[in-house]
Amino acid sequence: MNDADAKKTLHGYLRSARGALVWKLDGLGEYDIRRPLTPTGTNLLGLIKHLAIVEAGYFGDTFGRPFPEHLPWWDDDADPNADSFATEDETRAEIVDCYQRVWAHADATIDALDLDAPGRVPWWTSGEVTLHQILVHVVAETNRHAGHADILREQLDGAVGMNAKNSNMPERDAQWWETYRARVELAAKAAEPDKP
Repeated sequence: MNDADAKKTLHGYLRSARGALVWKLDGLGEYDIRRPLTPTGTNLLGLIKHLAIVEAGYFGDTFGRPFPEHLPWWDDDADPNADSFATEDETRAEIVDCYQRVWAHADATIDALDLDAPGRVPWWTSGEVTLHQILVHVVAETNRHAGHADILREQLDGAVGMNAKNSNMPERDAQWWETYRARVELAAKAAEPDKP
């Protein structure tokens, strides 16, 4: 595989994961996209807000191509985890639109630079990176958070998959899934029989 093909493949995975994350909001109300569904506060809209910062930094400042908008969640005096939840004043549209503007900026960086283009991430041990390293890192981080979003969305209403047309799960009815889940539970209990 040549560099152009490798970059196209990585970029394709990034675009796919971005789309999956935004789709996770479809059909849900404001409370459900914002509410914390884990003890550490993980929520759907917060994942998107966080990834906007990730891409703005890694595809912006790292390569001397700063994202042109000020993102206050990244300021030194911002509240802890300010990039991981939406305040009551921030709308879904504002956060998703920001993420999509960051995509455009990141895509321009990816398109303009070769995979071996040098960059600098000051908080990494060596600091010196290439576009290839950053693409792999951001694809991995975006897919990691897309996995979080998969679980959160399934908890909310049972929706799973990459988008409305591709659940990437076996097509089975509710009874089949209930039986399957019970089978998984039995296997778990059998592995540790003293567990109540």
